[in-house]
Amino acid sequence: MNNRTKIRELYMKLYHNETALNELFECMDSYKSLRSKDLLLMDKNQKNWYFGQDIVGMTLYTDLFAGNLKKLSQKIDYFNDLGITFLHLMPLLKPRDGENDGGYAVEDYRNIDPRLGSIDDFTKLLKDLRKHDIKVCIDYVINHVAKEHVWAKEALNHDKLKQDYFIMYDTDEMPNRFNRTVPEVLPDKCPGNFTYYPEIKKYVFTSFSDFQWDLNFQNPYVFNGMTDNLLYLANLGVNMIRLDAIPFMWKQVDTTCRNLEPIHDLLKMFNLIKEDVCPSLALLGEAIVEPQEIVKYFGNESDPECEVMYNANLMVDIYNAFASRDVRLITIDANRFQIPHRGTWMNYVRCHDDIGWGFNEQAIKSFGFDPYLHKQFLIKFYGNEHPGSFSKGEMYQFNPLTRDARTNGTLASLLGLEKAIESKQDYRRYESIRRINLAHALILTYRGFPLIYSGDEIASLNDQSYKLDPDKMREGRWVHRPFFDWKRSKNKDLMGTVEYDVYQNLKKLIDIRKKLPFLQGQANQYALDLNNMSVLGLIRQIKTQTFFALFNFSEHTQWVKTDHLRQLFNGVIAIDLIQGRQFNLNDETIELSPYEFVWCIKDKNQ
Repeated sequence: MNNRTKIRELYMKLYHNETALNELFECMDSYKSLRSKDLLLMDKNQKNWYFGQDIVGMTLYTDLFAGNLKKLSQKIDYFNDLGITFLHLMPLLKPRDGENDGGYAVEDYRNIDPRLGSIDDFTKLLKDLRKHDIKVCIDYVINHVAKEHVWAKEALNHDKLKQDYFIMYDTDEMPNRFNRTVPEVLPDKCPGNFTYYPEIKKYVFTSFSDFQWDLNFQNPYVFNGMTDNLLYLANLGVNMIRLDAIPFMWKQVDTTCRNLEPIHDLLKMFNLIKEDVCPSLALLGEAIVEPQEIVKYFGNESDPECEVMYNANLMVDIYNAFASRDVRLITIDANRFQIPHRGTWMNYVRCHDDIGWGFNEQAIKSFGFDPYLHKQFLIKFYGNEHPGSFSKGEMYQFNPLTRDARTNGTLASLLGLEKAIESKQDYRRYESIRRINLAHALILTYRGFPLIYSGDEIASLNDQSYKLDPDKMREGRWVHRPFFDWKRSKNKDLMGTVEYDVYQNLKKLIDIRKKLPFLQGQANQYALDLNNMSVLGLIRQIKTQTFFALFNFSEHTQWVKTDHLRQLFNGVIAIDLIQGRQFNLNDETIELSPYEFVWCIKDKNQ
């Protein structure tokens, strides 16, 4: 069955509208004919680029990092020095004026935020980055639009056709019914799921804020319109498109309106469409939901959805391991799901959003812990309220009824550097640097490719200056979205500074990673139970060749028994590529110092 036959089958299953389907095919044909020669060459030769071990990503806000798109082109040498080959540029499409959810309230998908530059500036940047083999991902907010978007404005102007592009009701009967089963996204900031607009006397579905209107994907012309936007962005020359908030895309009364089955049909169609028109484009799915739901958005071998998914679960497991000195949650989750061969993870320890403390509750119960109390422990540990915590994170969206909360903070502040500097404790500072380096090493090891948040490579701390900005002061997440400190970044070359210790370690790890086929995105992975709660063991394999990595998540020296490693490793002598240590696996144990990690391959001289 070819792509268009599959598209027809899925489309008619959802919409039963032949006219709308033909319009979709015409749209696809148009963009396919407009694909430039260099992009067609990429389509031919770089279809699976995101599996390469040379893909190392950085995410950044253009204005906070460089000022604008033209100035960002002048920072390419910085990316090259560190070894960055992939950039996720945070929202840069034209948002509404004023408060705009960090750019996620999009007014115009065809234009760039004028504060950052123009479409011409953006396409030039893409060409400049392409010359340096740096791939680019941009955000595509697919669940909702700003109320200033042309569709919403026409709906507010009583256009009945455009009102059907959204989910709206004349009375509060249906909104109240939805609210009984649909969780609130931001209960403090935006309670409820609907906003009443007196100018049209209707209640509009607004999951995230009153100025972000949820789209009605049960309308085929909404799907067609959002496909049109996606293909327009693809033809600008981007390599990956991040589909924002995909679990929210389908609404059905008396459900949670999360992760509903028709969403997977929508994503299968998006994948088939881009395979037909722009096959070198990859789709990144953003689904910050339960782990068992996240993996569904990969699709399967025969019906792929998103090639890449955010590994939000790994982020939570990493912070849990640092707080509890217990790696069992990472070990269990690493082996818990099999993802399709055509899919891979994007791994990170920090992103632009907060940390939501969703974890594998069954595993926590099996350890003898109460999931609710364990979540409270993590909230307090990283919210600077737990005795003995090294962290200086901040609570976010605290719910006094459930005691639930999320956490904000930069990587360095979360992992102890800010507290160590404030208390003038050199050894605690040393410990925090080792935690940061271990966290980076783990995301460089895990199946998929790593994404480093801009500033974490120089150990940036929490920034409270956002409280002075009226457009940001109500949003606590800006504490970990500071302006990049270019003056401080110069310390990356000054031995003895924190910046040097973090940056140069990361640079070395990136360089090693790029030479290791074991860390390619499709190489097999599984985690070992080493009978040591504080030490994580990861195995990566290509055919009969094996690579192993060990990570000590404790501030105490640990000894790891070699019996499991000896059975799996294709040799007796292992060499650590980071420090040059040599291990004889016939010895009973391997010693790991506090927060030490090793990357080991077979000694070539065996």
